[in-house]
Amino acid sequence: MSNLDPSPDELVCPADDGRDGGPRLLDYRDVPLGGPRAMPVRRSLPQRAQSFIGAWCFLDHYGPDDVSESGGMKVAGHPHTGLQTVSWLFTGEIEHRDTTGVHATVRPGEINLMTAGSGIAHSEYSTPETSVLHGVQLWVALPDEHRFTAPAFEHYAPPVVDHDGVRVLVFLGRLLGTRSPVRTFSPLLGAELTLPAGRSLQLDLDRDFEHGVLVDTGTATVGGVGAKPGQLVYLPQGAARVEVKASDDERTRILLLGGEPLGEEIVMWWNFIGRSHDEVAGFREDWQRERSHRPGETPGRYGPFPAQWRETIPAPILPNTRLKPRS
Repeated sequence: MSNLDPSPDELVCPADDGRDGGPRLLDYRDVPLGGPRAMPVRRSLPQRAQSFIGAWCFLDHYGPDDVSESGGMKVAGHPHTGLQTVSWLFTGEIEHRDTTGVHATVRPGEINLMTAGSGIAHSEYSTPETSVLHGVQLWVALPDEHRFTAPAFEHYAPPVVDHDGVRVLVFLGRLLGTRSPVRTFSPLLGAELTLPAGRSLQLDLDRDFEHGVLVDTGTATVGGVGAKPGQLVYLPQGAARVEVKASDDERTRILLLGGEPLGEEIVMWWNFIGRSHDEVAGFREDWQRERSHRPGETPGRYGPFPAQWRETIPAPILPNTRLKPRS
């Protein structure tokens, strides 16, 4: 998914060691994606209180949306650098095309993971069969030693595991004896868990990870902190176990995200992750130039555009002032 904000902030996300007290509740902000019939999303990362959870650096949570009212997802070709994108759905379907030649559809309970690395462009559209769209879009910052890796794509449908009545799907990393084969460039965890009404679950955690629990449906108490749909409970590095309790009157679905602290400062603007203002400005310049390429011309940083593309998204204007790093 693209960040469709016409005036995106240029953010320096400082390195964090992940050790910061006990569980904390992180709220979201509402962000419209697109024009008059914009699809609304709830953005939990990044925010001033928290730039990362492990290498997770961007989290949009959307739906359930009636596509006849919201217009669904209509994101034309756009670029990415220095990151991996993770698409995970609860309802609906999204069609993906990218400049490595991949054409794929993601459905509920499946992961599309795209590695941008040195540069890729892709498009995402909800399918005509989709009437309700509901899911999350996440970004993972690539560590410095891997951020110029070749672009790639993986699709995986994790098996459904029943853990004492809790429905578990592990799409990245390992949890409760289940491991995902999907490649990441830093230690990560991503899992969907659905708890019956009133159920409590004790989760053993990797002490080296920091974690985030996003509530999708129902309400949950995570480590003693209550959270409503769209809210995120942050668990600092060092926690060995956490109790998750579902609301008494309805089932509760959560996403559990985790990872070792990235330990690096990044610059994030629009759809690019770099290490300096000048580097990000160069990524933007490359995209603007390559958008005007004609068929048959030598592809640039972002690769050859799919023949099906009729439009691409222009990059916004960079801020008038150079970025001043925050510590």
